[in-house]
Amino acid sequence: LASTVEDEDIEKQFKAVPTDLADVIRKYPEIFLDDLPAGLPLSRPEDHRIDLEPGAQRAVQRQFRLSQPELEELQQQLDNLVEKGFIRPSTSPYAAPILFTPKKYGGFRMCIDYRALNMITIKSHYLIPRADELLDQIRVTAEDCHKTAFQTRCDSYEYLVMPFGLTNTSSTFQMTVNGIFRELLDKCVIIYLDDILIYSRSKEQHLQDLVAIFTLLHKNCLITKGSKCDFLKQELEFLGHIVSTEGVKIDLKKIKTIQEWQRSR
Repeated sequence: LASTVEDEDIEKQFKAVPTDLADVIRKYPEIFLDDLPAGLPLSRPEDHRIDLEPGAQRAVQRQFRLSQPELEELQQQLDNLVEKGFIRPSTSPYAAPILFTPKKYGGFRMCIDYRALNMITIKSHYLIPRADELLDQIRVTAEDCHKTAFQTRCDSYEYLVMPFGLTNTSSTFQMTVNGIFRELLDKCVIIYLDDILIYSRSKEQHLQDLVAIFTLLHKNCLITKGSKCDFLKQELEFLGHIVSTEGVKIDLKKIKTIQEWQRSR
């Protein structure tokens, strides 16, 4: 039944793609999901570490006051995270507060205020390429999970996967994807955090390159949203630039406000 549902979702998401591409996509239903499945991701050498400055005192902050709608939303999100196995009840002496920010299209986004922990964390020097959702697909090392503890009105929890808001998470994520796609980097793929650009000289070669990328995603249990994927494009937007067969140029939409700015007289 699960396979049937996934196949139906694939058909809905990619109904407009050519048959040969659809055949390739249909072989990898597990990597095209709108929501992460329950369970922990694979343990990797690049699992997120939280190394503290020598002599640092543990980070403890009082919980912020939450409104009744926020408390109701909090319970729903906690239940979902516990059910998926992404967090667990905690007795850690660390404590970070929770706050909520409004989402663009309604609802609340739960955020953990890790500023106190970030201040005492040794910063990573891993370079990010010049130019954040898949964080839940990378684990926190077992010995560092207790440092991610956060407080609610009644209980404390800690993350087993990399949460939003921690320092060094971008470096950890980039290091992880660079390791996974190392053999293909700058040959047919460019990756900046969770943005992946696959390029090829011909459609035939492109289908082969897609198979190679999909295989690595599947092998490493990484998920992508089909609704955010574009395939077989002669031109597309990537990191604020327009990439096409003619080269790379700035996306004019990004500088429209500057161009229309009225000069002072």
